[in-house]
Amino acid sequence: MSLSIGDSLPPLTLASDAGHIELESYYGKKLVIYFYPKDNTPGCTIEGQEFTALHDQFRAAGAEIIGISRDSVKSHEHFIRKFSFTFPLLSDPDETACKAFGVIKEKSLYGRKFFGVNRSTFLFDENGILRKAWHSVKARGHASEVLQAVRQL
Repeated sequence: MSLSIGDSLPPLTLASDAGHIELESYYGKKLVIYFYPKDNTPGCTIEGQEFTALHDQFRAAGAEIIGISRDSVKSHEHFIRKFSFTFPLLSDPDETACKAFGVIKEKSLYGRKFFGVNRSTFLFDENGILRKAWHSVKARGHASEVLQAVRQL
């Protein structure tokens, strides 16, 4: 299953270092949800740093940012602290959100096949309606592209 443009924000609650966060609590604001493979890896670090560098501009455009991976809350706490991220990272160890958004894909590394998170971003409007989705994104420069889309909403 995966989300399509025009679909509603799934009613999910996920754990973060600040407790449990209901995605629906973001209604009334634009919401950027980005899924990434793993804390403390090069691409995921770049992506988080770029979203952090632009976070004030996202907020000025009326948007909030959430990152989601299968890593634990404890792993997220260290990742946030190490790189001074300014938005929540939500833990999805059972892949409930990953499956709802359709971001689990078969990957291959050194000839070994496995299922992992396909780096993807979703932009919801103030009413929780999906307006834009990016799949298989490159980390570098992606946050700027998303900010531009937020400003056009």
